[in-house]
Amino acid sequence: MASVPAAIQRSPRKVLKKTTRDSLIAYSFIAPNFIGFCVFTLVPMVFAIALAFCAWDGRHAIEFIGLKNFVKLFTTDKIFQAALKNTIVYVIGTVPLTLACSLAMAVLLNQNVKLRNFFRTVAFFPYVASLVAVAAVWNMIFNPSMGPINMILNQFFGVAVENLPRWAAGKDTAMITVILFSVWKNMGYYMVIYLAGLQGCNPDLNEAAELDGANRWQQFWHITLPQLRPTTFFVVIMLTISGFKVYDQMYMITQGGPGTATMTLVYYIYNVAFVNTPKYGYASAIAMVLFVLVLIVTIIQFRGSKGDN
Repeated sequence: MASVPAAIQRSPRKVLKKTTRDSLIAYSFIAPNFIGFCVFTLVPMVFAIALAFCAWDGRHAIEFIGLKNFVKLFTTDKIFQAALKNTIVYVIGTVPLTLACSLAMAVLLNQNVKLRNFFRTVAFFPYVASLVAVAAVWNMIFNPSMGPINMILNQFFGVAVENLPRWAAGKDTAMITVILFSVWKNMGYYMVIYLAGLQGCNPDLNEAAELDGANRWQQFWHITLPQLRPTTFFVVIMLTISGFKVYDQMYMITQGGPGTATMTLVYYIYNVAFVNTPKYGYASAIAMVLFVLVLIVTIIQFRGSKGDN
């Protein structure tokens, strides 16, 4: 008589018990991260959404006021409107510039050039360097009165002293200064991402194109760049989200000034919620506007990527 396999000999109760035990073990590994997500992310997010429709200063009872916070934002709050415009200008300025600079450095430092690893390290160093230190150096270099940049413009390019740009101290140049600083600080990180993407490109396609008479630019535009499309999509998404959330660069270089020239949405949220008289409900409403804005832009980018594919 043939023997019955061990798996068939097990009773349904034993199989169910083992399945339950395996599930509990799996959930025990998931639980710490899930509980942390609920406590520190999900619950505050839901509370912030509800608080956007309320008025609360942290001391008195929460008062439901409906859409009054949002109506005030788009009708009478000139600082919010300036912060919204500045945030969009910052994103439009930093995303393409950082993308182009990081891609150019990656392509250059992917070649067999001398001291390649040294230059890769130098390019990546601003990203890992202390923001406080590099911002202090940046402010010194671009100091309107004694900075070396303005001295070079005056001595070698003949720009009159009264016409020298005021950089971070000028309303018309403060945003440009912050954009240049952000591009310089972050392009090394995205260069590394592009270098990783270039390692996955097929060199045989370039060799075939070269045999067919394609020059370097044609090879890059028609072969390398299409292969980097997933990397570019990732870089654009990350740059866009970080651009909308910008705060630390503004705080360290311009403190949102002069006036509201570099006031951004996150910086304004901080001022409303934690400076002077707290207005947590109003700050939550600004945060909801920022969330919806980032969500819309991200959805558009994802749909655009699907269309390209």
